[in-house]
Amino acid sequence: MTAGTDDDLSPRPHTPVEIWQPTGEPLPLVCDSPHSGTAYPDDFGHAVPLALLRRGEDTHVHRLWQAAPRHGATLLAATFPRTYIDANRHETDLCPTQIDGAWPAPLNPGPKTQQGLGLIWQRISQDGVATPLYRRKLTVAEVQHRIDRYWRPYHAALQAAIDASVQRFGCVWHLNLHSMPHDVYRRLGRHDAPPLADFVLGDRDGTTCSADFIHLIGDTLRGLGHTVAFNEPYKGVELIARIGQPPLRRHSLQIEIRRPVYMDEDTRAPHAGFARLQQHLDQVLAAVAQHVRAQMRA
Repeated sequence: MTAGTDDDLSPRPHTPVEIWQPTGEPLPLVCDSPHSGTAYPDDFGHAVPLALLRRGEDTHVHRLWQAAPRHGATLLAATFPRTYIDANRHETDLCPTQIDGAWPAPLNPGPKTQQGLGLIWQRISQDGVATPLYRRKLTVAEVQHRIDRYWRPYHAALQAAIDASVQRFGCVWHLNLHSMPHDVYRRLGRHDAPPLADFVLGDRDGTTCSADFIHLIGDTLRGLGHTVAFNEPYKGVELIARIGQPPLRRHSLQIEIRRPVYMDEDTRAPHAGFARLQQHLDQVLAAVAQHVRAQMRA
């Protein structure tokens, strides 16, 4: 299995999500990359240069983890960009003032929408400067189209993979895969923060997976020479909050990778560290697969 090369930014309206099934012995292990999509829909209507817009991508993340199916995991990736519609948000995470018209159901804008980074992004940041994505409000029909054609198919595919694992094995371990900009603390307005770690593991402060699972991954990464932080500055958002239910043997963990570890943030091109990081993540996946097998026998 080889994931796409991210060189083609052409629209893929009929393929909102790609799915790679296990090629090794199947395990109750699901990996998803909701933000690495690079297929920009024709109806986006953004008012910023594409080079700036692409700073919202978790570019290449699904390629970094492309060994997952060989270790028994199901791997999913959104093809659409998160700046078009964010698959890691609740569908009600919208502000009424960003919509032209009356939304037909109650909305629940959260902290991400207040930052301009909700279900439909309102701004993009570079070097501490936030730029509006649009020169107008989006209509109700436009937002509903994005939800129906992109957001819902992604969520349905991910939920189907989770449900299939639970039905077959009675349990599931879920890795929610992301990357993060090097200047994230500056974007968050934090000037007294520590250096950003290579990896940030989020379990919403211990609520979405077992402690041994998050520490297994953290210890493995540190053994490979990477710095690791827990829930700082990212704890996880919509997907792991919904999926992670440790008392029901449903463990969900968010993994953020600092982008300069594997790519040039300006050009989005992988650099020499990309192949090395792929090899390290292959070892992480091997450790995760071993842990899952042990837990299944427990």
